This record gives sequence, structure tokens and C-alpha cells, in this order.
Amino acid sequence: MPVPSAIAWQGEDEKTCDRIMIDWHGAHDPMLVRGSERLLHFLHLSSHSSEKQAACSLEIRNREDPDYLAVDERESYRLSIYHGKITLNADGPAGVLHGFATLLQLAGSTAGGVTFHDVTIDDAPRFPWRGLMIDVARHFMSVPALRRQIDAMELTKLNVLHLHLSDGSAFRVESQIFPRLQTVSSHGQYYTQNEIRSLVVYAAERGIRVVPEFDVPGHALAVLEAYPEFAAQPLPAANAACTGGSACIAGSNANNPALDPTKPETLVFVEKLFAEMMPLFPDAYFHAGGDEVVASQWTGNPQIVRYMQAHNYPDASALQGEFTAKIQSFLAAQGKTMIGWDEVLSAPVPKSVVVDVWRSSKWINTATARQHPVLVSSGYYLDLLRPAREYYQIDPYDLMASGLAGPELEHARQIHFRLADAFALDPALPPLNARQKNHVLGGEAVLWTEAVSEQMLDQRLWPRAAVIAERLWSPETVKDVVDMERRLPHIAVQLNRLALTTTQQDREQMLSRYPASSVYALDTLLQVTSPVRNYTINRMIKKAGEDLLTWPVAMAEPDSFSAMRFNQLAEAYVQGDRSVAQQLRHDLEQWAANDGLFEKTIGGVTALETIRPISQQLSSLARAGLEALDGKVDTSRRAQIEKLLTQQQEALAASSWQLLSPPLPQPPGGLLIDIVPGIRALVDGKPTVH
Repeated sequence: MPVPSAIAWQGEDEKTCDRIMIDWHGAHDPMLVRGSERLLHFLHLSSHSSEKQAACSLEIRNREDPDYLAVDERESYRLSIYHGKITLNADGPAGVLHGFATLLQLAGSTAGGVTFHDVTIDDAPRFPWRGLMIDVARHFMSVPALRRQIDAMELTKLNVLHLHLSDGSAFRVESQIFPRLQTVSSHGQYYTQNEIRSLVVYAAERGIRVVPEFDVPGHALAVLEAYPEFAAQPLPAANAACTGGSACIAGSNANNPALDPTKPETLVFVEKLFAEMMPLFPDAYFHAGGDEVVASQWTGNPQIVRYMQAHNYPDASALQGEFTAKIQSFLAAQGKTMIGWDEVLSAPVPKSVVVDVWRSSKWINTATARQHPVLVSSGYYLDLLRPAREYYQIDPYDLMASGLAGPELEHARQIHFRLADAFALDPALPPLNARQKNHVLGGEAVLWTEAVSEQMLDQRLWPRAAVIAERLWSPETVKDVVDMERRLPHIAVQLNRLALTTTQQDREQMLSRYPASSVYALDTLLQVTSPVRNYTINRMIKKAGEDLLTWPVAMAEPDSFSAMRFNQLAEAYVQGDRSVAQQLRHDLEQWAANDGLFEKTIGGVTALETIRPISQQLSSLARAGLEALDGKVDTSRRAQIEKLLTQQQEALAASSWQLLSPPLPQPPGGLLIDIVPGIRALVDGKPTVH
């Protein structure tokens, strides 16, 4: 993962290697040599000669690429393996690194070394921009945590790390020109300039570009706490307990405060700040945000209103357009290409500005019709906690992939939701034409961190980011969901072993907050549950505050591999495969008995008491599955089971809308039970006993 462009297996033979002898031909530099050393380290092999007879060879042929670490870099490679002779031909350094990543995934493990089947692979990416955006403003992520993500990106061929470095909650980079940005706006957590430089180098070593985002003119509270003279409105009172998390402002939305774009001093401030930040990030692209400016921030200021009237700006959007155009012009003069969220389409900016589409897939059409380069983030928000299969089925060219429609859109309009039209899908749009498709650079997996702590970071990103990596790399025809779900657990294991080395430790530390006697039963419950989806978790954290990040829902993963396996076995059973009955019974008996353990060990802990109904429901579902296996579901019992299954369907539906909350009760503690499809299959697959 990602699936290569073309792969041809050559028989069933495999070769065991206890070491790999590397032979370089053509261009290579110390960076690539270090990359080959990482490859051997990951394979637990060396390149040193010995008397053993299990040596394999790796011959690498590479060309110079003057566009390496640029959007036009050459990333293709050809990899062939025949009886332990490995040949890697690449059009540039990026192709060499991608070939190494593929080789790692091809390697099997034995006591005597690693094994390789004979194969030929020709590979190149579908899109040149395959990004991962991490919001480090809402919750700070340490440099080691970011390095882990870079390591995982290299393994999955993602090539752009987009860091969201400023927002209402905090500003996260040291400024020597405006020092209050770290002494006030960072809440004590920020990256020094040397740390940024080091991170950029670390990423470049792995073929990954780092693109910064400093969001203006909205989402500016943290900046304005340090420099309130640039504010459009008086700032809300800060929460005395604010630590830089998502719940910093009592009774107000930290996203709302905006800069005053009518003050000349504001533009001077932004230009000086950006000029200081630019050398830290040598990439040609610079993300200036531009999203979610609340109109009342400006229309509620009499001075700003007079400015708008004097300059014939009919609304706040037009005023933002003027400001955006000035920022773009400044960035261009410094040799930077501006990226902005899709609100920048309201600005009179050149076609070179990259539009980052997030509100609705329809904006892909608008932006490409105007010949803007486009990044697709819409549909790839990992913080919405959807399972991997949903992200996998979203294609960057699909104008109906993500947005409001149906009952949710109807409800949004009924309640006069101000963003209804911006997020609405447009079913009347024709598909993108060939010219428009050429303007789509690629996309980004996105993680906003209002409800993500550093301990949660790895499991909230991975392995789902890997399926988006495949969507952006592999051919459009690669879309077999069942095959993806077959491969995903193996990719998760490899990522945790080679890159995300603290994932299990982080989980154990989160579990250790609870009484030791409860950990087994809690962990068993969490293995077959997942968190509520879409923005439901954001609404939960607004009520519960940062404590939510210690609740069981913070440990539940969007993809339960245990439940996925059970559901597949249940389906196989009802299709006639009785060999899986023993495993099904084992799982169901464990889950049926788990509630008894849970009840004995929760010990009045509030977070555990909250999910007691989920534990009870899991036990009831498991007993229903056992009864179905034994053929003991009579008509009366069937009605009870149907009621239980309907309850689970309603729990899932309660977080099924993208933005708004359906008029349904949320499941206790924000947990969904993931074995429901398997139980449904078992119950429906058995005739009812009369």
C-alpha cells in the first residue's frame, strides 16, 4: 500500500537473504546512501560481506533530478526481483526512496533473514501532491511526534507535510521580530526556529516537503492576544485555565476573532511575520489560510463598515478578497506560490494561487474552471473519524464525493445554517473535463486536533492515512474495498513496527489512567468499538472539555480490525463455510462474558460508568450471535434481537451527518459497537424457529 501502477508476479519461488549487497550506478549522494542504510536497518540486514551463501544483491540506477523536492519532481521507478537479484531503476532521488518503500513491503520475514518473491513492478504516482496536514495549533505535537509521522509518510509514499501552525488556540513558531507570539500566543508550547529547520531537513532526507500554514485574516485569536492592536473586535475574555487546548475561551468561539484588514499596520505586521517565517520553510508553496472569516467581525465594526462603503465593497467577502490579493502579491514578490482554503475563490487573485478545497467537492469544479491548481482536502478529514473504507472510496475528481445533501441539507436550510449553501453539493454539475483534471495537483489527508492529544496522534492518523495515500498514488482503477481491508491490518503492523514506535506505549499509558483491575475488560470492549463520527466528537469536547481526551472514546479507533475480522467470518459462515464456527463462538463467548468482568471492575469511575450501557449492549449482541449459531432464535427472541439491532442502527445514524447533529440520541460515551454487521448476518442467516 499504495498498490503500484503495474505489478507482475513471476511464479511462486522465493529467495531468502541474510544480507543485501548494494551496488550504485549513476547519480547518488549521501542522502540516498542514508536512505539505503535505513532500508537495511528496517530489514535487520547488513551490506557487509560474509561466508554465508544467502546474499542478495541490490543494483540501483538513478538519474539526476533538478526538480527533486518540488512539485514537478520525477518519482517513477522500476523494481525487479529475480532469484535474489534486485534491480531498482529510478528517474530521480524520489523514485529511489519510493522503490525502497516498496521493497520493504515486499519483504517477508524468516529466522534466516528476509524473503522476496520474484516480481517486476513499474510504478509512478497518479498525483504529484500527496499530503498530510496536521493541526499543531489546537494541540501541540512535539518534534519527535512529527518525526514519527514523517517516517510513516515515507513508507506510504506521501510527500508533503502541511503544518497548520497558527489558529485561535495558539501560534506555534518562535518569532524573533514579534516575541510575544511565543511568550503569549504559544501558551508555552512552540517550535524554535532551529527545531523547524531540523524538521525540514529530516523530512527532506525522506523525500518529503514541508509546507507551512499561517492562517489569516481569520482564526487569529492567539495572534491578537499578543498584539490586540490589529483586532477587528474587542477580544473575548480568556479562560484562566487555558493551556493552549481547544477549550481556551469561556463562552466564545476561539475561531472567530479576525484581523482588521483596513488598518495599514495590519498588513505590515503580516508581511513582516511572513518574511521571517519564509526562510524557515524553503518550499515554493506557502499556505496563508483564509477560511471561515466571520462577517460580523467586520460588519460589526463601524470603522471597517465606513472603509467598505468608501471602497464600494458590498460585503465582508469582497473585503477579504482585497486583503487576500495583497497577501498573494506580497508572497509572489518573495518567490512563493500562495495556497489558500477555497474561500480565496472570492478574491481577485492570479490563476497561480492554489485552491485547497475543503467545504464541498463542488468547489473543485469552480477552482479548476478558473484554471487554479487544486488540492483536494474535502472528504479526507481524518478527524471526522470515519472508517478507512469511506475515505478510500472518495476520488479527487468526484464532484459529489463530500458535502451536504439530502436530509442534512434540508435540515440545514430549515434552521438557516449560515454555511448550508457553501457546503452543499451540486448534483447538476457535469464531471470534470480533461482540462480541469489537469489542474488537480492531488490532495491531503487532514487532521484537525480540537479533540486529539499527542498520545492520540498516531492512531487518529494511521493506518487510515495510508488508504488516502493509496487513493492519491495508485491508478484510478484500484478501488477494491475488500482487498484494501485485507491489506490494511498488515500495513498497520508494519507502520507501528518501523515508524509509529510509540503507538502501543501511548495506548498503554492511556489505559493506565484507569484502575488496573478494569484494564482487561475495558481493552476488550475498545477492541470492538469505534468513536462516534463526523463533528459529534467536537460537540462532545465542547461540553466535557479536555477531560474527554482521557475517556475511553479517545482510545477507540475508527477501524476495529477485530470487529472487521469477525464480520467477515460471520459472512463466510452464513455463506456455508462452517470451518469458521469455532472462531466465531470463541469471540462471541469472550464478548458475552466481558460485561460481567466490566461490572466488577469499573469501581465508580465516571468515564467507565458512562459506557456501562455499551458494555451491556455488546454482551447482549454476543449472546444473540451465540443463539443464532445454535439455531435457538425463536419468534419472540427474534423480536428482542431486532430491537437491539435497531438500537445500534440508530446509534450509528446519530453521528451520520457531516456537519450537523441529527435529532437522535448519541450513544453513551460516544462509542459505537462494530460487530453489528456480523450479528445481523448470523441472525438473518438462520431460519426463525417457530
